[in-house]
Amino acid sequence: MRRLVAVAAAVVAAGVLTACSGEENWAKKCDTTADLVIECAPADRPQVPAVTGELLDGKTYDLAAESGKVVVVNFWGSWCSPCRAEADDLEKTFQATRDKGVAFIGVNSRDDRDAAINFERGRVTYPSLFDFDAKVALKFDVTQTSTPATLILDRQGRIAVALRRATTLGELQPLVERVAAEENP
Repeated sequence: MRRLVAVAAAVVAAGVLTACSGEENWAKKCDTTADLVIECAPADRPQVPAVTGELLDGKTYDLAAESGKVVVVNFWGSWCSPCRAEADDLEKTFQATRDKGVAFIGVNSRDDRDAAINFERGRVTYPSLFDFDAKVALKFDVTQTSTPATLILDRQGRIAVALRRATTLGELQPLVERVAAEENP
């Protein structure tokens, strides 16, 4: 029964996130690879609107507090096998880049809060938003077809890169470092 609930939650979360159509307009201006990576030139990057929410620990998070930083946003669920596989690589990238003005935030959706907290324990040290209904995810205005997915926001709060699948240290860290090395206009 628990597995059935997890599968149903994954299907619903993917459906909710796919319902948002904003990405279709901006993604057409960006380079999309066959392996589901979208990279946008600075002039074509969409601005992320105000994003706030409740962290897993109950505190409040406001993306605006990260102004001037590169922000890596990872969408995940404790029920997601690829999320477990990429968690160590996300944490390693976080540790390697945080002194370069990079912040990380997870967005946990369609999950039980206790399961999400247990998932994070010993895996990642950056915070995660609790987003059971995927309302926070929809604020990013990105069509996602699966969980996990990762966005890299530039220092102006625009989507520079969207990875529509699990990632690895060897892929993510160079992308984050490249966006972090960009000059502010």
